Amino acid sequence: MEKRIQKAVADFLAKEGASEVSFVVERPAEMVHGDYTTNAALAAGKLLGRNPRELADSLATSLLNVLGETAVSHVTVAGPGFVNITLARETVSLAIAEADAQGSEWGKGISENGQCVIVEYSNPNAFKEMHVGHLVGTVVGEAVSRLTESSGTTVMRDTFGGDIGPNVAKALWGLRKNGITEPTTAHEIGEAYVIGSNKYETDAEAKIEIDELNQAIYAGTDRELMELWRKGREISMEEFRRIWKLLGTHFDFEFFDSDTTEAGVRIVMDGLNKGIFEKSDGAVIYNGEAKGVHTMVFITSHNTPTYEAKDVGLAFLKEERWPSDKVIIVTGNEQTGRFKTVLAALGELAPLLAAKMEHLATGFLKLTSGKMSSREGNVITASELIEDIIKKASEKNEDPLVAEQVAVGAIKYMILRQSPGSDIIFDPEKSLSLEGDSGPYLQYALVRAKSVLAQSAVGNEKMETPGEVYVIERVLLHFPEVVARASHELAPNLLVTYLIELAGQWNSFYSKERIVGGDHEAYKLMLARAFVSTMTNGLTLLGIPTPERM
Repeated sequence: MEKRIQKAVADFLAKEGASEVSFVVERPAEMVHGDYTTNAALAAGKLLGRNPRELADSLATSLLNVLGETAVSHVTVAGPGFVNITLARETVSLAIAEADAQGSEWGKGISENGQCVIVEYSNPNAFKEMHVGHLVGTVVGEAVSRLTESSGTTVMRDTFGGDIGPNVAKALWGLRKNGITEPTTAHEIGEAYVIGSNKYETDAEAKIEIDELNQAIYAGTDRELMELWRKGREISMEEFRRIWKLLGTHFDFEFFDSDTTEAGVRIVMDGLNKGIFEKSDGAVIYNGEAKGVHTMVFITSHNTPTYEAKDVGLAFLKEERWPSDKVIIVTGNEQTGRFKTVLAALGELAPLLAAKMEHLATGFLKLTSGKMSSREGNVITASELIEDIIKKASEKNEDPLVAEQVAVGAIKYMILRQSPGSDIIFDPEKSLSLEGDSGPYLQYALVRAKSVLAQSAVGNEKMETPGEVYVIERVLLHFPEVVARASHELAPNLLVTYLIELAGQWNSFYSKERIVGGDHEAYKLMLARAFVSTMTNGLTLLGIPTPERM
């Protein structure tokens, strides 16, 4: 319906000589103002030199005539020139029937059919335990991937982890100091990293040893060292894959620093010869001041590549493995400045490659103790946080599977409710609340609706449509538009906000109306099925589990 209104408005503006005017058709901030509102008269009034209110009156009349009284019940003008549209009962009923009939397809679009997008996210580094920052990136990246797929796009997921460089050298140094040649757990490796990291900062001799170890890893000639490196990396990856599976995430490509090192160095050195990079104190740098970005080192004075050079190598590697129309990179917002420099340099090396890359920043997840530092050894890992919430969820859910689904839903909701880039204050107790503004609240609303349908025995009885439109119906019909907008803006929080509103309206409807055995039973059951389809599809797009019982 939104598209029909947009076309009718555009046609009106074209007749008035304002075809180039940009306008929006959207849900009003308050439902009392109708199902849709547009600012078209306000936007066109200035260009045409006409009173926006008078233009709005003409637009309202035009919309009522073009759309017809069977589609809209009334069109009104408000304020300085907003036009509000309220849909007719028949239109609303058709939308509910469509939601019921389409089931799992309800909300999917085809606007981006034929497009190929690769989404990079999570990016935990081997030889360190996955921390909550990577957890945030995993949750946001998976939701963005699913939303992007919902528009008809073919999506590939990739993750890029550090497996070579100073951090790895610190972990291997720590393992050797602990006399460990056969590491068995990611936690054991993580502890070794903390030891090496602390010694690197406080012990000059250890710093020299770790730097030499780093050089040896790049050289790859020490067989004993490289065997320890291979074992450590695989143990780290096994743990990451366990967490990804728990979170409902999979990756089509697992890229590593070591995959991109050679290409990154070669491309940067080629850029040096072309004048894109320059030498400074033995290092190769990108002087970004003229481009409005940071100046950064791409190859150190020891001839080893930095993360920036590896990112350049990764960009080319992705294009080689799976050519795409767009590349979305999800990382913490502390990397925003660094990515601006990388993209500026890449823009000079390969303009077409750089043009299709987009960086989506995520915020920090903080507990009551604030941000945690892995270097100080007091980090709360992703695994620890997940296990803690599962334990708390088990207190009210005896079934281990249900407890796990509720816990994952609680964690994902608290992360996705914030707009990407905003910090997240994680309250374990609030995250598991059934009183609203939580993942379990959404899950419980869905379970409740399913129980209503399970109790019904209505078959093919004649369906009588109520005269008045239920409020929940006016919320339900906007689901496809919300999904499309969340996908376009890479903003899962838009869908989260919508689902909370929808769950609230369902709970209100459930408490006020007698569904099974009441008036208009068949219609109410269709409405319940439409709610189940909408909530199930919405939660699935966010990667939030949909338990059968709670």
